[in-house]
Amino acid sequence: MSRIGKMPITIPEGVTVTIEGEHITVKGPKGTLERDINPNVKVKVENNIATVEITSEEYGNLHGLTRTLLNNMIQGVKDEYTKTLQINGVGYRAQKQGTKLVMNLGYSHQVTMEAPAGITFDVPDANTIVVRGIDKELVGQTAAVVRTKRPPEVYKGKGIKYADEHIRRKEGKTGKK
Repeated sequence: MSRIGKMPITIPEGVTVTIEGEHITVKGPKGTLERDINPNVKVKVENNIATVEITSEEYGNLHGLTRTLLNNMIQGVKDEYTKTLQINGVGYRAQKQGTKLVMNLGYSHQVTMEAPAGITFDVPDANTIVVRGIDKELVGQTAAVVRTKRPPEVYKGKGIKYADEHIRRKEGKTGKK
């Protein structure tokens, strides 16, 4: 029995959870999320509390997973998820043009990214990018794709990194003496 899976989820005010067989729809003030779940996992909603149950211990690995996915959907439609990225490097900067993110990353060309559906980019200053959205999985994936455009390097620390990430720096070569 999963310790995470058996914990109940409290559904906040303004959020509705609809279950139709194996399809879950969560509506809230920020938007709507939908997901199909495994038929061996049952979700019940009673008195603004959602619980997840499994049909047999054989599917125990889906117990905590389904509960966490449902909880992330409920939190996402109530409060948006955000990931903050920082750009380090001389001449490296980002700017927003409509829904596009345009970055100067030391290449001979500008790197342009279109925001996927459900994601918005914010650029509070030239060296900070904030990825926002209600789907936690999509926010994390989009932030990872932005980071791959110029990953941080270990000698000078240049590149795009997460705001809470620490880059372990390496010492450069030393000349012969």
